[in-house]
Amino acid sequence: MIRDGDTIAAIATAPGRGAVGIVRVSGPGVPGLIQAVVGHDLAPRHAEVVEFKSESGIPVDQGLALYFPAPRSYTGEHVLELHGHGGPVVQRLLLQRVLALGARAAEPGEFTQRAFLNNKLDLAQAEGVADLIDAATSAAARSALRSLTGEFSQAIRTLVQRVVDLRILVESTIDFPDEEIDFLEQGKAAAQLGAIRATLGEVLRASRQGSLLREGARIVLIGQPNVGKSSLLNRLAGDELAIVTDVPGTTRDLVRQAIDLDGVPAFVIDTAGLRESSDPVERIGIARTWAAARDADLVLLVVDAQLGMTAEDRAILDRLPPELPRLIVHNKIDLAGKPPVTSRAGSVTDIWLSAKHGVGIDALRESLSAAIGWKGSEEGVFLARERHLSALEVASHHLEHAAGAGDRLEIYAEELRLAQEALNTITGEFTADDLLGEIFSRFCIGK
Repeated sequence: MIRDGDTIAAIATAPGRGAVGIVRVSGPGVPGLIQAVVGHDLAPRHAEVVEFKSESGIPVDQGLALYFPAPRSYTGEHVLELHGHGGPVVQRLLLQRVLALGARAAEPGEFTQRAFLNNKLDLAQAEGVADLIDAATSAAARSALRSLTGEFSQAIRTLVQRVVDLRILVESTIDFPDEEIDFLEQGKAAAQLGAIRATLGEVLRASRQGSLLREGARIVLIGQPNVGKSSLLNRLAGDELAIVTDVPGTTRDLVRQAIDLDGVPAFVIDTAGLRESSDPVERIGIARTWAAARDADLVLLVVDAQLGMTAEDRAILDRLPPELPRLIVHNKIDLAGKPPVTSRAGSVTDIWLSAKHGVGIDALRESLSAAIGWKGSEEGVFLARERHLSALEVASHHLEHAAGAGDRLEIYAEELRLAQEALNTITGEFTADDLLGEIFSRFCIGK
């Protein structure tokens, strides 16, 4: 993606109309662009009201210009930001003027990739930038900010340094086998390895929680017609999103809604009622219900509390993949004359509630959080990506093998090296170029 000597430019604000629109430029050509667009030099890191000029000298717009000389800028290169009015036409005119002066259009994530390559951010921090922009809840945003400010990276670097220290002990023993000093015993290698594995386990647990905050959970409501699935969706969403009637088969297609589940972004999906039907449209909806259930992180089987668990309800449960987490929601307790209670027997949780009146909904939300694995607090949680989890698990695997190496010191040392290498991929110290391209291509343009 990076081409040496290139100056890149992009509109850095969201598409559409707004009060302010920003064109961002980075690269060695920035000083010349300033002269052409502004007409005079700019004081570093000082906002100045200027006119942005066209090739003929006619003003294109008026706004603020800010110049950040290298290396004290976001990318580590010369950076220019032109803050003009937020109309799409004005922003395009200003960008076209910059491109005509020799800059090229930036690719997605290219500004942040340059920041990474110029050692302004490590890879985990760079990914934190994108995750902060994409955060769907306040808890996710706070966790992304922890990654951006380096807390996650520092935890990884601390682990790496402790692995390096242990490698020194092991390799000293290998290199000096005839010495009377037992480096491993003197350095308490077994205790060090145990402490490293315990700390890695804590980071992995925090990262798995962060992965929930980033990825969210897909929750699918299934059940027979008229058990109140649409009413339950509306109650969880706090809005009348799904049509609710007494007519069986009212819901024929999937209805999706994002909700904030104690800080975790959850996507609740209402589905067509499951029954035998000759209606071809309804049958398509039922097929989509089963497909959604197979892709879910959690299934809520909604049953009518007046009837209890029927043979048809049990047949639905039997068709679900056995490893798929599920809750059984007994709805309409207002009609059944039953209290709102929650019972757990083994892996099965039953919740009695009234979606119509909201009775028992708080208990349901608590059970949903527990079922998807959320511990209820984002404190100390890192907004981890799948590749972070994979690297941590690989490192944990190698440390486990190191612990089982016994007197086979060469294997012990090699497993420690592999663990260190896996951890270093998180911050980008050992990361393939093709992976970098994949990571940054998912950023928005202008960032």
